[in-house]
Amino acid sequence: MSTEKVQNTHIDVRLRELHGALLEIVGVMNRPQRDEAMVREAGISLDRALFPLLVLVERLGPIGVVELADRVGRDYTTVSRQVAKLESLSLIERQANANDRRIREAVITEKGKTMTDRIDEARKRMGQAIFAKWDNQDVEDLVRLMRKFADDIKGDALG
Repeated sequence: MSTEKVQNTHIDVRLRELHGALLEIVGVMNRPQRDEAMVREAGISLDRALFPLLVLVERLGPIGVVELADRVGRDYTTVSRQVAKLESLSLIERQANANDRRIREAVITEKGKTMTDRIDEARKRMGQAIFAKWDNQDVEDLVRLMRKFADDIKGDALG
C-alpha cells in the first residue's frame, strides 16, 4: 500500500471525526436551552429567537436580512419579522446600503450594543467554566486552529 493511500485513509478517518465533533458542537450551540441559559446568565430580557440575530447584527453589521437569514438557516420572511421586532425594541436600526439605496441593512444601536456586551460577558463566564481544566496552550491551539479552519472553509464547497 502506498504512503499516499495510507495518508489519505488517515485523513478520511480524521475528517469523519472532525465532522462528528462539529455536529456535536453545532447541536449544543443550537439547543434552545443554551440560548435561554445565555440570556439568563447575561441578565437580559430577550426572546430566544432574537438573541442570535442581535449578536450577528452586532458582529457583522451593517448586514442585510437575506444574508442574516442565510447565516442562521432560517427563512427570509421569518428573519425579516424578527429584525422588525429587534428594531421595535430599539436594539437595531435599519439603514440604506451605502452602494445600493434599495437595500436596507441592520446595524446595532447603542441599546443593542449594551445588550450584546452583557451577552459577551456571560459568554466569557460560561467559556471560562468550560476551559477551566484546559492548559493555556491547548486553548491557544484550539483558537488558532478553529480560526484557520473557519477562514479556509468559508470559500470551500463543503460548507
